[in-house]
Amino acid sequence: MTLSRKLLYVVVDGMADRPLDELGGLTPLEYADTPSMDRLAKLGLTGLMYTVERGIAPESDVAVLSILGYDPHLYHTGRGVLEAVGAGLEFKDGYLALRCNFATVGGDWELIDRRVGRSLSTEEAAELGKAINEEVKLESHPADFEFKTTIGHRAVLVIKGRGIKLSSKITNTDPAYVKVEGMGVAASKPERRVKRCEPLVDEPEAKASADLVNEFTEKSRRVLEKHPINVRREAEGKLKANVVLARDAGDRLPGLFSLEERYGVKFSCLADMPVEKGIAKLAGMEVVELPPSTGRFKEDYELRVEEALKALEGHDAVYVHLKGPDEPGHDGDARRKAAAIEAVDKLFLTPLLERVSLEEALICVTSDHATPCSLRAHSDDPVPILIAGGDVKPDSVEKFSERECAKGGLGVLERGVELMPKLISMLRGA
Repeated sequence: MTLSRKLLYVVVDGMADRPLDELGGLTPLEYADTPSMDRLAKLGLTGLMYTVERGIAPESDVAVLSILGYDPHLYHTGRGVLEAVGAGLEFKDGYLALRCNFATVGGDWELIDRRVGRSLSTEEAAELGKAINEEVKLESHPADFEFKTTIGHRAVLVIKGRGIKLSSKITNTDPAYVKVEGMGVAASKPERRVKRCEPLVDEPEAKASADLVNEFTEKSRRVLEKHPINVRREAEGKLKANVVLARDAGDRLPGLFSLEERYGVKFSCLADMPVEKGIAKLAGMEVVELPPSTGRFKEDYELRVEEALKALEGHDAVYVHLKGPDEPGHDGDARRKAAAIEAVDKLFLTPLLERVSLEEALICVTSDHATPCSLRAHSDDPVPILIAGGDVKPDSVEKFSERECAKGGLGVLERGVELMPKLISMLRGA
């Protein structure tokens, strides 16, 4: 059917938080100056949403699947696969894909920093990745691998068995995340040591997979320890990127239904990170290729405003995923997180709203999960949500925040999968 309006679906990564003493008992979102979000909240419906469900502190992949309408209990097959697809690597069922981080370890695999202090540049990571691909050979089982660095300390590993199928039924070497019903969930009390990968079932495919991951971890560490980049970093007093942590293995594609076929809505996606790009590709969205973020908010958001407007011209809906506040949340930096939220409001939403008519567009703003500064990790806290424009009748909420949205007319969405059908229904004026 022909739609009378467009959908702009904006997800601000890790925006939700908890009240903090250092901010006078406010959350970073409450503390931030957000006139455009507040205007939309005043004009629209608001509420709270558990992006997966109560009790699950989701990783971004699980949460994004859910808020796009895919029940992760049914569709999730491991973050590694989504990262691989998003990074443009070849992946087939029976391969093994894992999300990776460069990290810093001391003696006896003591974990000093999971992200090399966020100081590893994308260019440095690429050189380290090149050395791993050239110098590491897997010999415990007949297999080849491809290791691809993406942004900063992040990377993805795909292991391809020669004549053998591999299994995702293995544990992480990254102690910060555990598997719960196959989904990656933040560990409540993570160990400060790199873990050995173990098979979760007594099957040869799982044993071979664990052996290969452990072999890769040990051999790549030897390459990284002596690499000139790490020698130089150590001399400069910086943390070395001397180990690769792996998590969230996947061994098959998730088989997502096409959003366009399911809802009759043609989607485009703007996202910075490979995992969101991978989900978008598998969901049948047209992915807008963006240059990596520079860290300069004005420049980065100006480009994304223009690309979002272009995408709206040729599509019924545009999904925009902005990384902004998540990293300060992981770093426990509340004021920097508030500043990142303000940048989204001032530099992305404000200029966008100057050029998009709310009579002709439905706008949803929310978050994929909470990243409380007090935890420095994801939590299962519900996130605020607003929907404005079109025929939406406003509730009494006048400010976009966790506590104010709790009073909103949407109430509490107990599962993130409830949101997409609701947006499609509202988009059609139902």
